[in-house]
Amino acid sequence: MSAPLPFPGGQALDPHAAPPTSPAFLARSLLRQRELIVQMVRREVVGRYKGSAMGLVWSFFNPVLMLAVYTFVFSEVFKARWNTAGAEDGKAVFAIVLFVGMIVLGLFTEVLNRAPTLVLHNANYVKKVVFPLEVLPVVAVGAALFHALVSLVVLLLAQALVPGGTLHWTALLLPLVLLPLVVLATGLAWLLASLGVFLRDVGQTISIVTMVLMFLSPVFYPVTAVPPRFRVVIEANPLTFIIEQSRAVLVWGHAPDWAGLARYMAGALLVAWLGFAWFQKTRKGFADVL
Repeated sequence: MSAPLPFPGGQALDPHAAPPTSPAFLARSLLRQRELIVQMVRREVVGRYKGSAMGLVWSFFNPVLMLAVYTFVFSEVFKARWNTAGAEDGKAVFAIVLFVGMIVLGLFTEVLNRAPTLVLHNANYVKKVVFPLEVLPVVAVGAALFHALVSLVVLLLAQALVPGGTLHWTALLLPLVLLPLVVLATGLAWLLASLGVFLRDVGQTISIVTMVLMFLSPVFYPVTAVPPRFRVVIEANPLTFIIEQSRAVLVWGHAPDWAGLARYMAGALLVAWLGFAWFQKTRKGFADVL
């Protein structure tokens, strides 16, 4: 009988045993592999711009360019506006409000769009070495968080410099607002990474889903602009609550809805555990398919 093989962190792995699915194992695994995760996130971010003349500058240029395009289209062509009490609802304020929604949307959709190919593009980890495959979705989330952080820096600079923009101390609460969404995205990434191995159409399907989510999220319009009979659809979108709460702390200077965040986190933790459990249950079949 073969001896258990070690993980790159000291834990022994019995190739014949069913992979653990408990939340306690998940927490221990991520904690034990934290250095590996940081290294892979760094490689992922640097590798994306490797060989380009501008390098990491692209991570600043892309959100600024998209912000300029969306602001022109929706403020000048479609005449979209946010009604803000006590402040001039000009282009600068519109751009800031719009950008907050873009940051949240970009964080979520980047993870979901990459998730179905995470295992497929790392087949060598499945076939050749003993590797903690459960960290791959976490690495994708880490890379998405880096790009969201870059966009956030651009947003804060805009708030400090443009007329009508104001920095609020409540911006410090943004990590707590985004945390439930990050947990939810990680759980969905585990699920989609597994499904993407067995069903190659998942990637194309998720691209369509994320496109629909973009237009059904209050990124380019306030929720109050949606007719009441359709508002339930917008509010059912998992992005809506986080976008609204992010704007509350970043733009309006209001405290977040703590009760709502607690409920969201409870649901996100459940999805994360279910996604991880599914990933663990199906990982033995990855090598056969790949």
